[in-house]
Amino acid sequence: MRRAATAGLIAMLSVLLPACALPPLDGRTESHALAPAEAAGTALGRALAPQAAAHPGQSGILPLGDALESFAARMLLARAAERTLDVQYYIWRDDITGHALLDELRQAAARGVRVRLLLDDNGQSMDATLLALDAQPGIEVRLFNPFSVRHPKALGYLTHFSRANRRMHNKALIADNQAAIIGGRNVGDEYFGATDGVLFADLDVLATGAVLPDLSADFDRYWASGSSYPIDRIVPAARAADARPDSEALARQDPRAARFSEALRASRFLPDLLAGTLEPLWAKVEMVSDDPRKGLGQARDQDLLAHQLRRILARPPRASLDLVSPYFVPTDAGVEVFARLAASGVRVRILTNALEATDVSAVHSGYARHRQALLRAGVQLYEMRRGATVPGRSGLMGSSGSSLHAKTFAIDGQRVFVGSMNFDPRSVRLNTELGFIIDSPAMAQAVERAFEREIPAAAYAVRLDGQGGLVWIERGDGGREIRHTREPGVGLGRSAWIGLLSLLPIEWLL
Repeated sequence: MRRAATAGLIAMLSVLLPACALPPLDGRTESHALAPAEAAGTALGRALAPQAAAHPGQSGILPLGDALESFAARMLLARAAERTLDVQYYIWRDDITGHALLDELRQAAARGVRVRLLLDDNGQSMDATLLALDAQPGIEVRLFNPFSVRHPKALGYLTHFSRANRRMHNKALIADNQAAIIGGRNVGDEYFGATDGVLFADLDVLATGAVLPDLSADFDRYWASGSSYPIDRIVPAARAADARPDSEALARQDPRAARFSEALRASRFLPDLLAGTLEPLWAKVEMVSDDPRKGLGQARDQDLLAHQLRRILARPPRASLDLVSPYFVPTDAGVEVFARLAASGVRVRILTNALEATDVSAVHSGYARHRQALLRAGVQLYEMRRGATVPGRSGLMGSSGSSLHAKTFAIDGQRVFVGSMNFDPRSVRLNTELGFIIDSPAMAQAVERAFEREIPAAAYAVRLDGQGGLVWIERGDGGREIRHTREPGVGLGRSAWIGLLSLLPIEWLL
């Protein structure tokens, strides 16, 4: 029977594998970012030119911590574009905010803006809608590392595991090669506060100035990469007929959409941006990004984001390292690095999700196995509570959230990273990532202040008790301490499951 089952599996794969081959990429249209001279003639270019001229070689950075503000900034930046919109995301939901932003791209194309939309195929479930969008003049949609079998996509992990397991985690929206938003947020209701379920506390930045040409060139190389397929070569043409009729109007009728409409009406973002009255932080900014060939497992080590970070941050922290990562899997090598820093007198503080707050329990298991070693080494650990409300705002994350999603770290109160990269093996080895290293004491010290003022009120401080066991300290009303001696907010079954996962050799996938 075992031989028969094996033979049957081999026979099934022999049929599936040829059928799962991706189409050739020959004949794709070629396109490039708007040339600087042309970009300078747009409304955005004219508005931003005086500030850029006053800060040669620097970039203007505006943190977008509030969820509604970040959504409005995307919508209004797309509305301000006159020539090009280059848009790149890991997840794009089939929901209120997802359709609202798609509608904004559609309207931009209708007024003559060239729209290029590049989505990771694992993070979208709107084949028909996207195919219909691609058919409209001025819009082209491509899918990164697409699944040739559309239903169920999970079959791709059986037939092409190595490639299918590599995803494009980058997030960027670039208008006229003059202004852009990058950071941790995908496009979906849970990232912008339009859901009664998970709300992610996250961080993006609006960028202008010297870093824009690098960011646009990076989009170009992803757009032209061997992993980016025109959607009409992947999705059957018949699927376009399945697109939801007037789905954007349906979204606007949802009562939850009213607060977004009000946020757009009330926002001063676009008028102030075009009037040149926004006051961003001006600083030296370096873009770091993985070579898109990482999506095929073909990138050289020196072309990976992790290598670029090591080069840029060649001098190790001397006084402090503050790290925020929702999916934190340090590995033995990372624990050793943090331990050496702490032993040398560097204050190391790390914020990640508590088990009750994480949306990916398996990843928590890769962190949990290292907690005690980190604490013994002198590292300070904080775990964000589910549904925590943060008193005051650092400008780094919104005032509340049921799960942490921001990815940032600050070094010595001088430099800060903002981007898509988590501190885990998947970000380092498998997914492609994008971020900025920003030489801004103001932003770096805002991270420090968050650890001193806001994070203790929103997170459990994880400590060792007298016997070397773990204790979670919650700050209650009036500063009262509440001590938990096991994973707070979850049952014994889930805790036991995480303990079991932490023993399995799956860390490289997390």
